[in-house]
Amino acid sequence: MTAPALMFQGTGSDVGKSVLVAGLARAFANRGLRVRPFKPQNMSNNAAVTPGGGEIGRAQALQARAARCDLSTDLNPVLLKPQTDVGAQIVVHGQVRGNAGAREYQRSKGDLLPDVLKSYTRLRGTADLVLVEGAGSASEVNLRAGDIANMGFAEAARCPVVLIGDIDRGGVIASLVGTWALLPEAERPLIAGYLINKFRGDTSLFDGGIRVIGDHTGLRSFGIVTFFPEAAKLPAEDALSLENRRAETRGSAAIKVAVPMLSRIANFDDLDPLSAEPDVEVTFVPRGRALPGDADLVVLPGSKATLADLKVMREQGWDVDLTAHRRRGGWILGLCGGYQMLGRTLADPHGTEGPADAAEGLGWLEVDTELAGDKRLVAAEGRCRLTNAAVQGYEMHIGRTSGPGLERPLLDLNGRSDGAVSEDGRVLGSYLHGLFASDAFRHAFLARLKDRHASGLAYEAEVEATLDKLAAHLEDCLDLDALLEAARHAG
Repeated sequence: MTAPALMFQGTGSDVGKSVLVAGLARAFANRGLRVRPFKPQNMSNNAAVTPGGGEIGRAQALQARAARCDLSTDLNPVLLKPQTDVGAQIVVHGQVRGNAGAREYQRSKGDLLPDVLKSYTRLRGTADLVLVEGAGSASEVNLRAGDIANMGFAEAARCPVVLIGDIDRGGVIASLVGTWALLPEAERPLIAGYLINKFRGDTSLFDGGIRVIGDHTGLRSFGIVTFFPEAAKLPAEDALSLENRRAETRGSAAIKVAVPMLSRIANFDDLDPLSAEPDVEVTFVPRGRALPGDADLVVLPGSKATLADLKVMREQGWDVDLTAHRRRGGWILGLCGGYQMLGRTLADPHGTEGPADAAEGLGWLEVDTELAGDKRLVAAEGRCRLTNAAVQGYEMHIGRTSGPGLERPLLDLNGRSDGAVSEDGRVLGSYLHGLFASDAFRHAFLARLKDRHASGLAYEAEVEATLDKLAAHLEDCLDLDALLEAARHAG
């Protein structure tokens, strides 16, 4: 017997699908169900490592956490990691299968449907409920041929669909009715209903809107989710969220952290634990703006196209800003690709992340990196030599780093050293993602930047508490029994 399943598709991008599926996963898990999240195709440079040495979107890792299930590449069988404006690395069942331009991928994506359906079938065999997340918008009918992410998957799997409209963006009636109008007649029976997300105020004021949507589509409403500001405490799915992120002003005594928004920024959720600290102000600096002169720390984040983003650093004049920051005694931390940029040289002789190329690095760490060899995908734990605090996280990178700077490593991980530290101890680099989620390390590191009283923030515990609050919020806002009944109509 296979488990019921329900798919959530948006009327547009960034309507809150990932967070809603996470909240519903926790809500149904709290009811005693074995829940499995599933996203057929994800496009994101934020990824997580599975125990088997594969990678999946971090949104699915959060959803798995919410569902209290183990990570598996079946949760996200196809992951696209953008490397240029028109091309991406294609990861299938956790392993890199190759690179493709956008047009090439559009022609061939349908070939991945068997891989997607195999993962979906396996999950249904181990669960009481599968919650499926679509990608982008259900109304992108221009991309319908060979689709594996939205209605193409739903039709192939005979999976009922709930549409999500975001009222905070405006035009939610038109977006829901318009999506329905664009769907072919053959696909409309798969739509079980809709829900509205991010409503502010008295929901009864939208009673007329519910009637209008019903008159034009005949669809039922599963409820209206009122605005849940604490969703900001959960990791964001992709860089689209950074465009609207604003740093909270924490006062002149705050520790100020600046993060340049690289063109292919990756795994930027590494900075979420810092943003959660009450006395830390994290600013993501967009292109066209200088790095702030009063920053205590500049973090160079991961990148899916490290050489290209090193060029962006110089084009934006951020390398000049960093030199001034260093002169003022500021700290610099490079994570993964950012670590590689801080070295003396960076080479991609085989065109792993783009055209074969090489460049001088920023030169503040005595290391050299060549992008070659197999991709390293492992969980790791150990201790920071600078703070003597325990750390844990994961590695996800291609690159062999060498040089005398490795004789001053930042971390000891699983019996080996990682990263490098400059002679004055103020420029640091590491391959370990998730570093700041380690509470003891984070508190000790921040104390080196500025005198402070440790906040006592337990980051992972806060994420857990937020998921429980979100689940309770959705129990209040939505008809979960009706959603479960709709899921039982899955083919």
